[in-house]
Amino acid sequence: MITAINPADDTTVGSYDLMSPVELRAALRESGKAFESWHRTTFAERADLMRAAATELRRQIEPLSRLMAVEMGKPLAQGRTEIEKCVWVCEYYAEHAEAFLADELVETDATRSLVAYRPLGAVLAVMPWNFPFWQLFRFAAPTLMAGNVGLLKHASNVPGCALAIEAVFRDAGFPAGVFRTLLIDHVQLKTVLRHDAVRAVTLTGSTAAGRSVAKQAGDRLKKSVLELGGSDPYLVLADADLELAVETCVASRLINSGQSCIAAKRFIVVDAVREEFERRFVLRMGRARMGNPLAQGVDVGPQARRDLRDELHAQVVASIAKGAKCLLGGIVPEGPGAFYPPTVLTNVRKGMAAYSEELFGPVAAIIPVKNEKAAIKVANDTVFGLGAAVFTRDVARGERIATEELWAGSCFVNSLVKSDPRLPFGGVKESGYGRELSSHGIREFVNVKTIYVK
Repeated sequence: MITAINPADDTTVGSYDLMSPVELRAALRESGKAFESWHRTTFAERADLMRAAATELRRQIEPLSRLMAVEMGKPLAQGRTEIEKCVWVCEYYAEHAEAFLADELVETDATRSLVAYRPLGAVLAVMPWNFPFWQLFRFAAPTLMAGNVGLLKHASNVPGCALAIEAVFRDAGFPAGVFRTLLIDHVQLKTVLRHDAVRAVTLTGSTAAGRSVAKQAGDRLKKSVLELGGSDPYLVLADADLELAVETCVASRLINSGQSCIAAKRFIVVDAVREEFERRFVLRMGRARMGNPLAQGVDVGPQARRDLRDELHAQVVASIAKGAKCLLGGIVPEGPGAFYPPTVLTNVRKGMAAYSEELFGPVAAIIPVKNEKAAIKVANDTVFGLGAAVFTRDVARGERIATEELWAGSCFVNSLVKSDPRLPFGGVKESGYGRELSSHGIREFVNVKTIYVK
């Protein structure tokens, strides 16, 4: 049984039965059978259906946003933005997939030689709860457009979202079995990973979950793509536009109530502007409104689960015990729900949880440094490598640092880190491997096939 709990008031949203072994085997057979015909469809046929999925998402934007709010606490306005982004990625790949996967002629000693991109089969997605629609659609749009079929094992606290995603594809007219949601637990997941029809897996989640799934996939020699945790550093240099830096840093730290792998988490500020940055930053964080995600004007909803909220608070308490100073928040509110207030810690140093661990919630860690060189060193002093940003009025300087000095998959200058269908997205080090989105993402789950004709 899977039970969804509203994190704003602790009420039960719904309960769902896990698939029986018989139902799971039938779903996997259906998926394998669907691939036999789906991979022979034309790009034009797939594109028409993907645009229909985009239309269906637009039609359901309000109920889907509300579903996210009650299952994982996302404020309604942010839920609408998430659905709109899903529409974008569907339309983007409907337009560009054929060109991304076009055959490439190569001159050799053959009469004709080329590189062809062909689908693999069923691709399994193991997805998290924090962006329950976007994380899935950024996988599904390129994967299905490439001619693969999709299987979804979603997070256990968003079963309604998981079923709603399957319904979007079904209502858009996709053939049966081309996309299936599997309501399964972690034990059943092993069965799916072993199944011959499943040729690859993608996971977005924790580093521990990534290691587990990658090991299982590797044992079966199946391709995997992992987008894991992050502790994104935002470097604020002495010549930064502080108004821009503060607004951008706060927006990034509080997106999705702080529960984003690419949210700003470590604010590395040079001493020359630290005092003024802290003053403005605390004032701006303090203006964020926390409340029921269904209410108008709410910036920060509850954390997705109480246990996650409690883990976050434990990290804050442990960091304060080692010398961090709390400038804002840091107190668990009374009453129902998994709420945690916007919190600012400063004087964060090496050896503290706020320095080395991912803070998956609305907690900002300010790390003071002397200069640019020290800022870069601290930014790279992490096991993670998902995103990073640097703030400076000298754009050339910022681009140099982003390009040559920061060890992360996505580096931004004077902007918050974000995903975009037109750009590859993914990490290095313990933030995972492989890429999603753009032409790079759609080529992750295809057979890069050499054709040689003498």
